[in-house]
Amino acid sequence: MKKNNNSENYGTQNQQKTDSVLDHESDSIDLDDLLPKIGEFGIYQKLLLWLVCLPACLPCGFCAFNQLFMTDVPDHWCKVPELQMLNITQYERKLLSIPTKDNVSFEKCFRYAMDWSDIRSVSEIQLNKNLTVEPCYDGYEFNITEVSSSIVIDFNLVCEYDVYPTLGLVALNVGGPIGVYSFGYLNDRIGRKKSFFICLTTLLIGSIMTSYAHEYWLWVLARAIVGLTIPAVYQIPFIISLELAGPNYRSFVTVMTCIFYTLGLILLSVVTYLLRDWRSLALATSVPFTVYYLYWFVLPESPRWLLMRGRLEEANDILQTIARVNKKELPDEYMIKLQKLILELKEDTQQKNKQQESVFTLCRTPNMRLKTFLITLNWCASEMVYVGLSYYGPAIGDNQYMSFFLSSAVEIPSYLICWMLMDRIGRRWPLCLSMVISGIFCIVTVLLPKDAITETLILYLISKLFISASFLIIYPYAGELYPTALRGVGIGTSAYIGGLGLIIIPFINYLGSNNLVLPLVVMGAVSVVGGLSALRLPETLHCPLPQTAEEGEEFGKDWTYKDCFTCGAKTEATTNDSYENLDQLELTQAPLVEVDEAAGIAPKRRSSMRKLLRQTSVVETQRDVDGNIKMTYWF
Repeated sequence: MKKNNNSENYGTQNQQKTDSVLDHESDSIDLDDLLPKIGEFGIYQKLLLWLVCLPACLPCGFCAFNQLFMTDVPDHWCKVPELQMLNITQYERKLLSIPTKDNVSFEKCFRYAMDWSDIRSVSEIQLNKNLTVEPCYDGYEFNITEVSSSIVIDFNLVCEYDVYPTLGLVALNVGGPIGVYSFGYLNDRIGRKKSFFICLTTLLIGSIMTSYAHEYWLWVLARAIVGLTIPAVYQIPFIISLELAGPNYRSFVTVMTCIFYTLGLILLSVVTYLLRDWRSLALATSVPFTVYYLYWFVLPESPRWLLMRGRLEEANDILQTIARVNKKELPDEYMIKLQKLILELKEDTQQKNKQQESVFTLCRTPNMRLKTFLITLNWCASEMVYVGLSYYGPAIGDNQYMSFFLSSAVEIPSYLICWMLMDRIGRRWPLCLSMVISGIFCIVTVLLPKDAITETLILYLISKLFISASFLIIYPYAGELYPTALRGVGIGTSAYIGGLGLIIIPFINYLGSNNLVLPLVVMGAVSVVGGLSALRLPETLHCPLPQTAEEGEEFGKDWTYKDCFTCGAKTEATTNDSYENLDQLELTQAPLVEVDEAAGIAPKRRSSMRKLLRQTSVVETQRDVDGNIKMTYWF
């Protein structure tokens, strides 16, 4: 295995210093070298993943999307208090006081301009259909047959105020980028464990404020507070599970997190169907998570973070626990080596901080500038369309709860299929096809008649399935395209701009209040443009990846239009020793160990595990110079 001295890692390029494992004279050891000895994905990691980290996905999905059902807009019309005092039905009141549109439906925001104060009986009403109309000066009546409770009803958010629910969704999305970086800072300063509980407390405070808000602007403030915790509330325990899992299993942890997050959305559709009161919904989708405070007693701090902070005894206790639960034994010499590793990493960090690259380095040279633009465009388009379609789910079809359920369920097969295909046919074409096909199915909805509700729902679900795949591909693909020296700042920049794009998504969906398919057409166009632009990016499958900014400029510089039709790795690609070689660095076999240690290692793995290990280069995460996983990279 080729030795790589670069301390920033990507995918399975985990700086496997096999010399430090084989040579007892070496004074350093990597935690990724230690994990295979105490269990890469043993009983401890499995319990942590299934009982702690995956359930931690639920608060994020619940509190991000429950707002869609708080803002249900029922049928409404102008209130005429004088008519409500008469002994007539609701329909008769509408017939007497509300003008019609094309003799088909009643106006929602206008009534006949009459002096209703002297009316004592229906016989006194001399109705003239040619009367002028006026706004709803006395408020509104709502049809609460299907929608009995929403902020729209409580705060009269219709007609000239109908954009206000959209502003609430904007407030939620504005809080996201702020929260990710705020909690990301806490995550690195005070540790993952404390950050998680601060984030959880913030989420609960915002959700309780949401439930008890009796003014619209207090409700908006509460949603902004909730937005601060999304998606940070599940990223923190997820990061802990990634750092405790061995290199071979981190892609599996990532995909399982995506799947469990989607299962949470499916569960949310059931909860919202059973619970129609919006205040009770806000409490029911947040207060039960107070049970997560019990995690304080079982959620470990990241040993990698503790080591970087020099808290060796605490890190030692956690590693001892992992080894004991996994029925393994720690090497006797590991503590001495870890102590010296800390000193080495701190020295490396000081040197690298002096040479730290900035975002402007991404745009300094033409090829790197073009790739940065295209990566960011694809990231922004993929994230905007995915979230936009998720938000728009309840508006499609006859039953908003079933539509949301189906729009969430189609993500699961998408993730599984995409996970298998990426390591076989590459990244570029799956990304392009998933976005283009998603966009086409969105755009085709404009050709359907207005009453084609079922057909529109089917096209929407197909589109959601494909865009979910692109949302899974874009992250590892971007990480492979950015050179190692710029990977952290590159992914952080692209992800941040993509997150800012979510702010305009509620306004795009707002267009659907007058034309149901218009938001689908807009998002479809964005998806197609983003997907086609992906063809200009170079393929990274089985290609040596650049480490420095100079190598990043050279990577893909020889691109031609013929490469647009190339699927998978280029056959003429050669291995450059200065590049990170995925094929050479991939951990598809057990790490090399001493002969006397080999006796305790199982000679073969189950076929399912070998298949799982094959995915090590697909979905991974980036590290900073200390080897820590950054939250901001996962935004």
